[in-house]
Amino acid sequence: MTKYKIFSGSSHPEFATAIAKHLRTKLGKVTIKNFACGEKYVKYEETFRGQEVFLVQTGRTGHMNDDLIELLLMIDAAKRSFAKSIHVVMPYFAYSRQDKIHGPREGISAKLFANLIAAAGADHVITMHLHSDQTQGFFHFPVDNLSPRRVFVDYFKKKKLKNPVIISPDAGGAKDAKKFADLLGASLAVIHKQRPEHNKSEVMHIVGDVKGKTPIILDDMVDTGGSVTGAVKALVKNGASKDVYLCATHAIFSGKAKENLDKASLKELVFTDTLPIPRTPKNLKVISMAPLFAEVMKNVVENKSVSKLFF
Repeated sequence: MTKYKIFSGSSHPEFATAIAKHLRTKLGKVTIKNFACGEKYVKYEETFRGQEVFLVQTGRTGHMNDDLIELLLMIDAAKRSFAKSIHVVMPYFAYSRQDKIHGPREGISAKLFANLIAAAGADHVITMHLHSDQTQGFFHFPVDNLSPRRVFVDYFKKKKLKNPVIISPDAGGAKDAKKFADLLGASLAVIHKQRPEHNKSEVMHIVGDVKGKTPIILDDMVDTGGSVTGAVKALVKNGASKDVYLCATHAIFSGKAKENLDKASLKELVFTDTLPIPRTPKNLKVISMAPLFAEVMKNVVENKSVSKLFF
């Protein structure tokens, strides 16, 4: 008998299908629809009593609130259908940027949604590249925070770029950028910027030598793309090669992201498929993380280590 079942929400069925294909299985049947009033409805069309259940749902740009509600309903229905354990597979954890209080009278939304996922009945979360590693502490059950670093490094090693330098777009990403640089055998530079308001940033200066080097801007996500445009201008102004690469995990792409990224005239944009990418900017390369998630899920079921797959 199959030890586990995989079900997909509405947010990224292509990703869930790719996972199932890698595992040589099929997605479970589930009915998800909206009532006329806007309420969502979830019903599983097959039994999984006593089995491990994996629910694949990401948080899409413009739809993440609906996606989160749908996920909670899927968890609750699975719990009430006697699933042995419920594993939430959330490639992009929505609201992850709201992980601390920046000013008076703000909430911590990432913590709130961690609580809701737990209250609905989940036992485990598998996600990728949280905005802050500490977000794992918001959950009182295990969280596997996967990293695309090894896949990205292998990709850029094959390119054999001349004198590459890894660019962290802010101080918060410097630690991750340093690990990436060490694995690639590249140098490191950090952009010091400030945010006067949400979705806007201003480059103050660059810490590190970029003159005559090929920059690879490394980030966990790209939202409107405004920061990228400013970073490219600053790098070229400081003597870096005009062939600037962008490497990021989550393609949020809201607002004028496509226009901003096209305007930046990047040599190549390298993203994962943790989110569907409906509007494609120029020179885009998408690397699928479905095989990695599939192997992690397989190891979870077989009680094997998962860290060796991506560290």
